[in-house]
Amino acid sequence: FRIPIPLPSAGRLFNSPPRLGGAPSPANAGRVRGGTPYSLFPIPYPLFPAYRQAGLLPVPSFSYLYQNNFIMPFTLPALPYEHSALEPHIDTLTMQIHHGKHHQAYVDNLNKAIAGTPNEGKSIEELVAAAGTISPAVRNNGGGHWNHSFFWESLTPNGGGHPEGALAAAIDTAFGSFDAFKEKFANAGMTRFGSGWAWLLIKDGKLEISSTPNQDNPLMDVAEVKGAPVLGVDVWEHAYYLKYQNRRADYLGAFWAVVNWNKVAERFQAGS
Repeated sequence: FRIPIPLPSAGRLFNSPPRLGGAPSPANAGRVRGGTPYSLFPIPYPLFPAYRQAGLLPVPSFSYLYQNNFIMPFTLPALPYEHSALEPHIDTLTMQIHHGKHHQAYVDNLNKAIAGTPNEGKSIEELVAAAGTISPAVRNNGGGHWNHSFFWESLTPNGGGHPEGALAAAIDTAFGSFDAFKEKFANAGMTRFGSGWAWLLIKDGKLEISSTPNQDNPLMDVAEVKGAPVLGVDVWEHAYYLKYQNRRADYLGAFWAVVNWNKVAERFQAGS
């Protein structure tokens, strides 16, 4: 049961089909002035929490928000934990530089690449999906922004352990066992020549493992293996070199101790 909500200029306000409820991607964080532009909706402000909880709150399209000056440039999302929180597996200095310097640079260069173009009002998902047809700058920096925003949420202090429930069952079905999955995933990271990422993704309803070069990801039109990522690991040297130097295998081994399996399971459920 849904309560109809009259909205102005509905044809311009919503993407097609309109999306109701749901959380925005962390890579889009900070782009909407003041969070949700409440003035667009004829709903008394005190009722917004109830509407949001019930999944009745409309989510305006990025194009509408941009055209009406609600959209800001992309910004660096805050880490969901302290820079030191992943010690000793990922060191504090690496996290400070990786997040505050490298990720910030992707954000800054993405904003420069889309400024004054028809792509300026698009969401990060729209940019990534068409990255191969826009420009190398958008592909590299848009990918870098999306990938890192996804990566930070894939990690958590006191993480690790094993997945549970439907995700664990899907891993066993796809790879034979959790240990076999870890071996294959680590191998994808080890065999990615130069810089890139290793991914666990959903493709055609099943889990697969892939890797991508540079800042590409499985959502891109240029990806060799396309799908919905649920877990990714950064194998650029800036992700591990201060602590592990050239020992990428040691970094990938330490990665398992900080994986946020709850977030991975949430993504798996949403993509299944």
